[in-house]
Amino acid sequence: MEDMATNEGLELGLRSGLGLGLGATIRAWRERLSPSAVGLPSGRSRRATGLRREELAERAGVSVDYVVRLEQGRSTAPSAQVVASLADALQLTAVEREHLYRMAGLVPPNDEPIPDHLPSGVHRVLKRLGDVAVAVFAADWQLIWWNPGWAALLGDPSNKPPEQRNFARERFPVGSGDDVRDVRIASWPVLVTNGDASDLAIVSDLRRATGRFPHDVRLAELIRQLTAGNATFARLWASGTVAAHREDRKTVEHPEVGPVDVDCDVLTDGDSDLKIVILTAAPGSSDEAGLRRAMAGDGLRAPSF
Repeated sequence: MEDMATNEGLELGLRSGLGLGLGATIRAWRERLSPSAVGLPSGRSRRATGLRREELAERAGVSVDYVVRLEQGRSTAPSAQVVASLADALQLTAVEREHLYRMAGLVPPNDEPIPDHLPSGVHRVLKRLGDVAVAVFAADWQLIWWNPGWAALLGDPSNKPPEQRNFARERFPVGSGDDVRDVRIASWPVLVTNGDASDLAIVSDLRRATGRFPHDVRLAELIRQLTAGNATFARLWASGTVAAHREDRKTVEHPEVGPVDVDCDVLTDGDSDLKIVILTAAPGSSDEAGLRRAMAGDGLRAPSF
């Protein structure tokens, strides 16, 4: 009980003392905004260093009582319209505006398309990784980069046209019978340990992407085609699940070294929602030995960015 009380006290102390939380952040932004910046007089009679609560309320089109409740933490879920009004009234930067949306439990509006470029910092880190197979996918699971280890383990994706380098299209082929569009990123079979869970993770991850990039044309067309052309995708999409793809286990049927069991971990870049997929084998296992033999292949190249 004493430990619990100590932890609760520590949390309260952190939130109040360090200014964590939605209310404390709004108050800090209000107090830093000078009256002159919004066209108000800043005479000596003012005790407040920044805007008064009633001034913020008037500029944001909300009641003073609501601003008080927000700052005191008694109201923690403002609507997207209120958040937009507060951001304008507080003259927030683009980064601060996004932070305000996320603190309110909302998805920041984003009119930008899904990025396909690899930030220089991410590229630098990936180039320095050792004996692992790594690929990077865009938010809609479009393959945009891979290292030589990935090409050695799964086959070189550069041999396939760009429109066939989409993981969601591979998992949910469109059509039926002889009309199925065969899209495969890997050049040989890759078996998934838990296919149902993996399918659900991909679909829910795409739904999450629609919230992050609501106006992306390529993503919207992908969802439309998969929903219309694949019954499994349509059923999972209708469930409304929102999540992110994080880990999996696969068996790569490599034509030269035989089956290789690998762990598949997915890291996400927060700014662009890029998915960094890393395939590794258990240290000291026969699978690690097979992975090393597969990655020793020659003539494989990674795309340059």
